[in-house]
Amino acid sequence: MTDIIASPSTRRLAREKDVDIDALAKRLGRTTIAPEDLDRTPSASSGDTAFWDVDHAAFGAVSEEPMSRFAQVAARNMAAAQALIPAVTHHDSADVSALDAFRQGLKAEAQARGVKLTALAFHVAALARCLRRHPRFNASLSSDAQRLILKDYVHIGIAVDTPHGLMVPVIRNVDHKGLWQIAAEIEDLAARAQARKIKPDEMGGASMTITNLGGIGGTAFSPIVNPPEVAILGITRTQTATVWDGDTPRPVPMVPLDLSYDHRVINGADAARFMTQYCQMIADPRNMMV
Repeated sequence: MTDIIASPSTRRLAREKDVDIDALAKRLGRTTIAPEDLDRTPSASSGDTAFWDVDHAAFGAVSEEPMSRFAQVAARNMAAAQALIPAVTHHDSADVSALDAFRQGLKAEAQARGVKLTALAFHVAALARCLRRHPRFNASLSSDAQRLILKDYVHIGIAVDTPHGLMVPVIRNVDHKGLWQIAAEIEDLAARAQARKIKPDEMGGASMTITNLGGIGGTAFSPIVNPPEVAILGITRTQTATVWDGDTPRPVPMVPLDLSYDHRVINGADAARFMTQYCQMIADPRNMMV
């Protein structure tokens, strides 16, 4: 291999910037590297974003808003997850006609209990049962990617959109709780998240997270896996689809579901089987009453 010509100061600067001079020279088709070459070629491995530093005011009026410390931490975590996890999103949908009818039938009891029985409570219950039946989804990969930690508990995170950023409080031991208790805990955690009253020990340790955009809109999205979890379930707004019963068209409410998963742990066939069972759970709410 041809020796790359670079001054000692250039090599020192390259080390500081975590730039591989040999790889840079090969990419540029050069045998000589100068300090300005390092500035023009940010290192992807070091996460150098200096080239994003643009004077936006040169193009028009701007204003600035500081990122809260909470938002900065979340941004770093999401950026690392997106960069390091080979994630795939599996899209599916479930028939919720029986679930909607079941919820309507429980409306009077919900009012008497003072609990808002949302569809999300059914999703949490269904997810808990599927996690028990598919243990690789209820796992975490060690930081060195050498070991899979299988969990003998089912805790589910609920992403809550708040004015001060996204929060993910966790419902513990969901597989040991009934629908009414799950519904009450969802309502309580969401309210306290909005009021910034979630305690540190009520966050973290989830088996898997649900992020629900059903109350806002959308037809599908690709949620980012929330490490150290290996999967995340996204939900969007229920849509009416036409299902053919022989020669007769029938309108059916279908909820779009988006499962993003870490492909180092979960294969596509595993995800398809998981979502098939999940959709079956949602389609028949009696499955959540056992």
